[in-house]
Amino acid sequence: MKILIVEDDPTLSRNIREAFEAEGYLAENVYDGLLAERMLQKNTYGCIVMDVNLPGKSGFDLLQAFREQNEHTPVLMLTAFGDLEDKVRGFDTGADDYLTKPFYMRELLLRVQSLLKRNPAGGDPAAGDPSGAGRKTILFVDDIRIDTRKKKVERQGREIALTPREYQILVKLCETPGELVSKNDLIREIWGTALDVNTNTIEVYINFLRNKLDKPFDKSNIKTRVGYGYYFDPA
Repeated sequence: MKILIVEDDPTLSRNIREAFEAEGYLAENVYDGLLAERMLQKNTYGCIVMDVNLPGKSGFDLLQAFREQNEHTPVLMLTAFGDLEDKVRGFDTGADDYLTKPFYMRELLLRVQSLLKRNPAGGDPAAGDPSGAGRKTILFVDDIRIDTRKKKVERQGREIALTPREYQILVKLCETPGELVSKNDLIREIWGTALDVNTNTIEVYINFLRNKLDKPFDKSNIKTRVGYGYYFDPA
């Protein structure tokens, strides 16, 4: 299984590659966003470690284009910024985890190992989407229709554009309507061991969902139980 390292700092990029190779992984370096895009179009990787600030094409733009073709391969983003806005943008674009520089190499290794365990198919779409195993193809809750195969959400016949994280949270809540889902459970299920994710991040996404799914339709289905978590009230 090969890991692609997209990082324009030659020293850091080499250190990351050597750390992975010491653990028995194959690793490949690329220093430019446009070149990385061509490599991602031609090759299959088990995981991608991607910097945000890249020459040629930014990590955000590179990931967005990659996610249009591949929803399965895990991506961990590296950035020098620690602001919540940057993290939310990264997750919205399709990142699976996020690590702020400077970081301990051991932590990077542990996070990538966790992502690989969650996606044992190594990013091969033909192997199926592990996150969708056992789910119904169509979910109906209140007047919401969710097509889990196409990842398409409609309310009252109108399609609602959701980011990947918003969609995952909605599906989690709608799979068991009326049942409480804790913030920690949402973090664990959707972000895995992304240690930089906290309960404030979940609150941001819940507000995004309410603004897209509830308010335009004069609804209030997405409920908060203070101190516990969230649930979808179909009443």
